[in-house]
Amino acid sequence: MLSNSLIELDRAHLIHPVSSYRSHEATGVRVLKSGKGATLTDVSGRQLLDGFAGLWCVNAGYGQDSIVEAALRQLRELPYATGYFGLGSDPAIRLAARLAELAPGDLNHVYFTLGGSDAVDSTIRFIRYYYHAKGRPQKDQFISVESGYHGSSTAGSGLTALPAFHAGFGVPYSWQHKIPSHYAYRNPVGSHPQAIIAASVAALRAKIAELGAERVAAFYVEPIQGSGGVLVPPPSWLKAMHAVCKEHDVLFVADEVITGFGRVGPLFACEDDDVVPDLMTTAKGLTSGYVPMGAVLMSDRVYNTIADGAGRAAVGHGYTYSAHPVSAAVGLACLDLYENGLLENGRKAGHRLMEGLRALADHPLVGDVRGRGMLAAIELVTDKERKTPLPVEADAGRRIFDRAWDNGLLIRAFAQGVLGYAPPLCCTDADIDGIIERTRTTLDQTLEDEDVRAAMKG
Repeated sequence: MLSNSLIELDRAHLIHPVSSYRSHEATGVRVLKSGKGATLTDVSGRQLLDGFAGLWCVNAGYGQDSIVEAALRQLRELPYATGYFGLGSDPAIRLAARLAELAPGDLNHVYFTLGGSDAVDSTIRFIRYYYHAKGRPQKDQFISVESGYHGSSTAGSGLTALPAFHAGFGVPYSWQHKIPSHYAYRNPVGSHPQAIIAASVAALRAKIAELGAERVAAFYVEPIQGSGGVLVPPPSWLKAMHAVCKEHDVLFVADEVITGFGRVGPLFACEDDDVVPDLMTTAKGLTSGYVPMGAVLMSDRVYNTIADGAGRAAVGHGYTYSAHPVSAAVGLACLDLYENGLLENGRKAGHRLMEGLRALADHPLVGDVRGRGMLAAIELVTDKERKTPLPVEADAGRRIFDRAWDNGLLIRAFAQGVLGYAPPLCCTDADIDGIIERTRTTLDQTLEDEDVRAAMKG
């Protein structure tokens, strides 16, 4: 009765993110009840391995007592403190200092948000202010990468380059531009790393030349494209793109909302390419999803330009919940876990995950296996030679998600037949092996679909 009641209440009142409202009304909600480690339990008692860490965010895993206790202590002591009026709180100040210490290079200044989308939105405002302060307001054009995701705020959704986030919303705006993705599996120049890097560098140079370097403000990029299908660039791709930006006086913004906090090995993914961005956005793993929080990390150069430009005037950008003390306390507890063994466990688990997924490469449906650390994907095809995607009739996003769920596995099933993985860093060997085994079962079942088999014969 309780479960049915919740389903009806959800159907009548709760709007779900990025969903077909009418389809959701018809199918109803799946209600989750509890979680421990890498395992979730729904209201019916079904247990599932969470191969996606919620929404690529529960990096520390579920039920970490130290995180819960940190939140409880802060709730009892000081549940809220504004950052306005020159006020602050102990955990927010300490978290900012600790992030500045851990972040690459001179990213020494931290502005806290509620999540990734408003972190990206904040960077747009900061960058515009930066160029106004430099007396160059004409630098107002922004470039991002096709298949990239930079949130779904009013401005950030235009930097995002996925059709679902544009349709019906009147974005992107005229000042938002794209270059092709590095997408190695389907890149027109082929899969050779140097060819891909050269093509991307040429595309960025061409776009800057088209717009005029005196007009281009910033370039936004994810170290690994997440919602676009977990697209992994070749080694040194990020460094090459960063060099082009430096050459043309274009600010480089690394969106590490997904890749940050051990998801791909190091605390921040741009460390792998020895890149220090001008601004970096983070969220998700910052608090392991236990409470909402994001952050913009800002270089000394950007911060000082804004500060000097404002002088004694206020910089008019702020959120009620920026630097929230409970979220900050949780962030500190998460950093403790990362530094005291969780990053190392994530690296070991990530190696096992990639080995296990690559062992599925011989499956008739697997066209590509890609990833780094605890961020990975399998791309399904009906013809490996031609790289033919699953037919639209296969309804891959829904069917594969449903099958995996029935098999006790929660993963991201993209509509184009890509399976996304981002398990918690706390995964045991048994957890990883379970994810692989249940994936193979799901693939075998998909292979039996009539429309999939027909496409393979055709």
